[in-house]
Amino acid sequence: MISFTCDYSEGAHPKILERLAATNLEQLPGYGMDPYSESAKARIRAACGTPNAEIFFLVGGTQTNSTIIAAMLRDYEGVVSPETGHIGVHEAGAVEYTGHKVLTIPSHHGKIDPAELEAYLTVATTDPNYEHMVFPGMVYLSFPTEYGTLYSKAELQEIRRISTRFGLPLMIDGARLGYGLASPACDLTLPELAGLCDVFYIGGTKVGCLCGEAVVFPRGNAPKHFYTITKQHGAMLAKGRLLGIQFDTLFTDNLYFEISRHAIDMAMRLKALLLDKGCTLFIDSPTNQQFIIMENSRLEEFGRHVAYDPWDRIDADHTAIRLATSWATAPEHLEELGKWL
Repeated sequence: MISFTCDYSEGAHPKILERLAATNLEQLPGYGMDPYSESAKARIRAACGTPNAEIFFLVGGTQTNSTIIAAMLRDYEGVVSPETGHIGVHEAGAVEYTGHKVLTIPSHHGKIDPAELEAYLTVATTDPNYEHMVFPGMVYLSFPTEYGTLYSKAELQEIRRISTRFGLPLMIDGARLGYGLASPACDLTLPELAGLCDVFYIGGTKVGCLCGEAVVFPRGNAPKHFYTITKQHGAMLAKGRLLGIQFDTLFTDNLYFEISRHAIDMAMRLKALLLDKGCTLFIDSPTNQQFIIMENSRLEEFGRHVAYDPWDRIDADHTAIRLATSWATAPEHLEELGKWL
């Protein structure tokens, strides 16, 4: 069986494994105080064009989202998210577990509509009972979204304008950031994205690492004692070297961007294959997550040969499924998939 279930089915890029093995017996400080973590931070600052950025390495996406949100919100504040946002759907209530409500607004193939965001915030902050309600405390979005779609630079600029108008920080979930930036449909750079938000993270778990995310506060604007809050939320590794070495490797010789482009190349070949086989696209995604509508009667047999992720129920007879490529997807994987479409 081959797997297109997700983009972290494989372990880690060979260069990362080689680097971890080569440094394995070095005696280094813990908790991210090692020289490799410092080198990784410097490389990330350079890639983002943010010389004053504060950077923290956390263990995974769910821990990263819940830690950032808990650190940036007051007790009575919630986070505004599209209704399909990862924090509200696939993180088992991790944000609510920290005491902060996820305030959902309509999602359009995973994206927030700026006009709807502005209308929501206007109503919320002018309600006569505002003092009795959960206050909108920040705006959250994913790049790419959970549906593989991308915000344009103009859309992000407008969302940024709105969040600034209401005094709310803007957070960008970058679990698949590399795949978004590598897409031919993307019209902004990493430095431009960094300049449009108050915090974002560079996903490693889904883009070549064994685990780990790099949280970036672009203007040195991390909440007070964020390091300590990270440990409190179980998002810190004692052997912080494991994350530092991985990100130092990813941001050496543009490896992060190179392997992201490979995943997108495979995704575009996958899309062409799906269309050639007569499949119906659920969404025309420009990134590594591709979605098709399949007859339920075919899913059991298909699933014996190809691991996939069921996504949305279309009707009693059809289901939308996700097929995801990654940094490790090979042409022969696509050839094998084609036999069962």
